Amino acid sequence: MEASSSWNKWVEEALSKLESLKLLRSLRPLYLSNEQQEVANVGISIEEEYEGFGEMQPWDRSSVLVSISESTYHKWLLEIPSAGDEIVPKEGLADDLFGKCQQQFKRLILFSGNDYLGLSSHPAVRKAAAKAAQDYGMGPRGSALICGYTYHHRLLESSLASLKKKEECLLCPTGFSANMALMVALGNIASLLATGNELLKDEKIAIFSDELNHASIIDGIRLAERQRRVEFFVYKHCDMSHLSTLLSSCKMKKKVVVTDSLFSMDGDFAPMAELVELRKKHNFLLVIDDAHGTFVCGESGGGVAEEFDCERDVDICIGTLSKAAGCQGGFIACSKRWKQLIQSRGRSFIFSTVTPVPIAAAAHAAVIVAKKEMWRRRALWNRVQDFHALTGIPISSPIISLIVGSEEKALKASRQLLKSGFHVTAIRPPTVPPNSCRLRITLSAAHTTDDLKKLTSALSSYINFQDIDSDSRNIYSKL
Repeated sequence: MEASSSWNKWVEEALSKLESLKLLRSLRPLYLSNEQQEVANVGISIEEEYEGFGEMQPWDRSSVLVSISESTYHKWLLEIPSAGDEIVPKEGLADDLFGKCQQQFKRLILFSGNDYLGLSSHPAVRKAAAKAAQDYGMGPRGSALICGYTYHHRLLESSLASLKKKEECLLCPTGFSANMALMVALGNIASLLATGNELLKDEKIAIFSDELNHASIIDGIRLAERQRRVEFFVYKHCDMSHLSTLLSSCKMKKKVVVTDSLFSMDGDFAPMAELVELRKKHNFLLVIDDAHGTFVCGESGGGVAEEFDCERDVDICIGTLSKAAGCQGGFIACSKRWKQLIQSRGRSFIFSTVTPVPIAAAAHAAVIVAKKEMWRRRALWNRVQDFHALTGIPISSPIISLIVGSEEKALKASRQLLKSGFHVTAIRPPTVPPNSCRLRITLSAAHTTDDLKKLTSALSSYINFQDIDSDSRNIYSKL
């Protein structure tokens, strides 16, 4: 039996058990104010109201141009710890005093954010948020299952399901909570289908995780494992031979492979074609975290699965709206069955207050704009080519990991870039292994070729590009 058929059967059985226990939960969208009349008049999709542009506009630059106060600047150079209080006067946080102290500021070009398309400053995104806030405030403040789920959330879910070519989509407050909800829901399948009070080994879920997966995946697996519902296996980073060996030696029926699609620290892609072949052979559920690939990869911005033409082979896709969408929130693109299961058993979804309506409205606008303004993806990948041409470093994505070794070297390089007018943060343990400290540079469609020339010129004065080993991963398991 194929993986999809087996998992459909198990999920259906789990849903039947939840229904018999009266634990199946429902989402019922609310309409706010006179919104139902507006929807009746104009229909559910109003893409035309989102103005698009054919090239970079002045406001796009605001997504990569920032300022810091002189006091923050000097504390950073001296590595003095900060609680972020530099702009607050000594008198305290009174509303009439906050932020009014007179300071000089230093302008920086941001090369450390995840706003890959520059959508956070797009007029359509800003207008959508402002209009929703003015019309409805923040919306009902409650969890999605109680009173927080509205027409705006449903509209956003529908647009994301369409983008990912999935039957359904479940919004979560963050990408972190989305991964947590899914991993806990997976564990619940095991407990719901168990024949007794104690789970037998073969009744548990076997989860195979890339050793460099995001912390949210790791923590979700840890929680499910702590509940004794799953067993986890860690395979070497993108090592399909090692994964195949682990899968072959595992006799458990219910297998899941979960991986980042585009790894956030190293900037490399999961071997999607090989994963698809292994899925056919071993009948596992394939889950990808497409946080850094959504809107960035694929002709329509559908993500890494679209880029590698394997959308049908990915069973569940986790995503975020806080990176290339320029907004906030997370989502799980999946089948209707999986959505019903996760919304009924994913605790980080169930017990979290829903995303505010203005953020949902802004994110929906971002989905539309990302589809319409295809030049943004082209501009982003042109910047990737620019960086390679200027440095000779072979890179495969807008995430550039320059491993410099010790913590001291990474911090010194970051400070030197700060002096040159660039915001690039040193990445240190525990985020990365000891002696693999790095500068993590991220590119945006809002950057220009001139920005890249200035950055690489500054980098070249204290980093020898020929010494950067793009294949050096210094791998260790976060689990």
